Amino acid sequence: MFIDDIYVTVKAGNGGNGLVHFYSDAFRPKGGPDGGDGGRGGSVYFKAINDITRLASFQRNKKLKAGDGTPGGLNNCSGAAGEDLIIEIPVGTVAHYDNGTEVEFTQLGQTFLATRGGKGGRGNHFFRSSTNQQPQESEEGFKTEPKRIRLELKLIAQVGLVGLPNAGKSSLLNELTSAHSKVASYPFTTLEPNLGVLPGGYIMADIPGIIEGASTGKGLGHKFLRHLERTSILVHCLAADSTNPKKDIEVINQELAAHSTVLAQKPQTLVITKSDLLTPDEIKKLTASLKADLAVSIIDDSSLKLLTSLLSQRLRPETSADPLPVRL
Repeated sequence: MFIDDIYVTVKAGNGGNGLVHFYSDAFRPKGGPDGGDGGRGGSVYFKAINDITRLASFQRNKKLKAGDGTPGGLNNCSGAAGEDLIIEIPVGTVAHYDNGTEVEFTQLGQTFLATRGGKGGRGNHFFRSSTNQQPQESEEGFKTEPKRIRLELKLIAQVGLVGLPNAGKSSLLNELTSAHSKVASYPFTTLEPNLGVLPGGYIMADIPGIIEGASTGKGLGHKFLRHLERTSILVHCLAADSTNPKKDIEVINQELAAHSTVLAQKPQTLVITKSDLLTPDEIKKLTASLKADLAVSIIDDSSLKLLTSLLSQRLRPETSADPLPVRL
């Protein structure tokens, strides 16, 4: 199952306790204090990787903990530091802390300190002085508190496919990229976002079909609208056999605007899909009346090449950085 929103509890390691100890042997019966400091606790880090399915691994293990530091030893030896914990999350994830802090992971390999390990306590060797040659004091290691963090994935894709259910988005994704999305003749075939890579390395995302009221919780699309927020352009898919094409366009645009002003302002490329269902004259009139950019059919290679070329032209000025590689 695709997971794009989950809570995890992370805890850094506790610091080790300092030691109270006095050295003594046959040659030095009063060797003095030699209790070492406790080791620091391990810290917890987030690291962005190119696996969009990674959050699913936290479903069964939502409590993640770094190693504790060990107590100080004899001969002023410090305890061993606790092992750090590196939590791998998909690139595109936003970490939400309870205090309102948000951290976005937009680059592969980006690492962030989620919570720092506890400091080790000082042993009695530290407290020795000319006036206190037999210190009986030491410190306990710092005890860390767990942090509950919400991990929200927003896919990083340059192109987002939007449209009503059965608008041909999944079929289009499969033909334009190497994706293998499920395709059928009934609504809501797509139950989770799918990604594909266009020629040139640009990433295209297909989300479940949006219906009227999606932004208020109806259907499936509302859950995944967040994945369109980072796209450069939206490809608005409209089925050629729609009984009310203008109404269909309005529904999608209204839901995008209701979700966020960010989506409402995204550049759109209006594409009429399933053009093979109408005659060439009918397609020409429909394209003109709707001011669509293009009409395509998955059985017409020339139309698909035209769409790929159009998207490449529109993406170049929009995308300043190299396309981001992603594990699908």
